[in-house]
Amino acid sequence: MDKYILDFEKPIVELERKIAEMKELFKSGQVSAGDEIKKLETKAKNMRQNIFAKLGSWERVQLARHPMRPYSLDYINRMVEDFQEVHGDRRFSDDKAIVAGSGKIGNHWMAVIGHQKGRGTRDNLKRNFGMPNPEGYRKALRVMELADKFNRPILTLIDTPGAYPGLGAEERGQAEAIAHNLFRMSEFKVPIIAVVIGEGGSGGALALGVADRVMMLENSIYSVISPEGCASILYRDATKNQLAAEALKITSLDLKENKLIDRIIQEPVGGAHQNYDEAASRLKTAVLEELSTLTAIDPDELVENRREKFRRMGFWKEK
Repeated sequence: MDKYILDFEKPIVELERKIAEMKELFKSGQVSAGDEIKKLETKAKNMRQNIFAKLGSWERVQLARHPMRPYSLDYINRMVEDFQEVHGDRRFSDDKAIVAGSGKIGNHWMAVIGHQKGRGTRDNLKRNFGMPNPEGYRKALRVMELADKFNRPILTLIDTPGAYPGLGAEERGQAEAIAHNLFRMSEFKVPIIAVVIGEGGSGGALALGVADRVMMLENSIYSVISPEGCASILYRDATKNQLAAEALKITSLDLKENKLIDRIIQEPVGGAHQNYDEAASRLKTAVLEELSTLTAIDPDELVENRREKFRRMGFWKEK
């Protein structure tokens, strides 16, 4: 796990190691420092809370990309009952960078679609590092169309650095597949909830993001381009990624302030990777709360509200 410790976490980790060592000595009877251990535990807890309350944009980028962060299937396995996965787009193949199917959340049968990254080299190659090909977006649309037909709400979990930009993907219509998803999601008459759980990168994320409620986990990011890509274009220097991260306004706090998302879901202190069960519980609670509101809205009004929501996300000034 040491290789996954971020720079700003090191003071906390060092203190927690010291506490662990003292506990071992305490158990063996070599020291009698029970009160001291409790004081250090309180200090570590306060330190973690203080550090994570003041994170900058680049620190949140690092957390959004954390290799131990929960992915879509981690949430699905914890909050969706009887999940039945659907495979293939009925045109080309099954894209494993997208997980799609249906199941029950609370009392609601829903379609659930998410980007899926891999853990380790072999799994990442299988999942294409969470970067879907056009067949992935077509699979997602296939499941969403079934949900609309059978009047089931839709939940999307967004976590991708972007759609795959390879030659084959372009030949098979990557841009068209994304554009078609945007168009179709704007007219479905069932409630749609989108949650950015990690990285929300460009059109690859937006293809699952046209929703009645757009939410973000606290330490996720959502942007038209990566900080590295932005730095390469604007500053001609990819090493200025931290500066670009601040300029892009890509954190959940930035997007909520700019009215581009509707809600921030708080993560366990230290990030979602510290407690998968707690993170999934908070996500499930937020989804069910939003559903209770959305299911009461007339379908035609739902569609109009959704379209108006995205129309408001841009403005211009006449000279």
